[in-house]
Amino acid sequence: MDGNIRKYEEIGTHPAANHNAIAAALAFHRGIGAERKIARLRYLRDRWATRLRSESDRVKLLTQLDSPYTGGIGLLHIDGMDPGKLGAWLLDKHHIVTTPIVHPEFDGLRITPNVYTTVDEVDLFADRVLDAIRKGMA
Repeated sequence: MDGNIRKYEEIGTHPAANHNAIAAALAFHRGIGAERKIARLRYLRDRWATRLRSESDRVKLLTQLDSPYTGGIGLLHIDGMDPGKLGAWLLDKHHIVTTPIVHPEFDGLRITPNVYTTVDEVDLFADRVLDAIRKGMA
């Protein structure tokens, strides 16, 4: 099949769960509604972001909170703190999943709550980040 692009097609049994979940996911999305969903995501993002910015001058949010083009994702930068080490500490010690982003022009942790993320979970995340800023990552 050297001359046929189909040689790169996946062959084998495909997982049924992905296919079967699409209808349920669409029904859930329609039930919530896009406007309510984005409002919830922005609420969760703004809750941790505004708290961290108000409680530490080392905190920088590299995502605009007032932009109509941003949703629930926020990029958190903390002056003097390595995002990879902070992300590893949050995961290893507190089971909080974040994504370190390291770029030549900026770095930080990508924080991505979901619709089902609770307010208590967002508050716990903010508590732990403030602990890291104030006490270090021990």
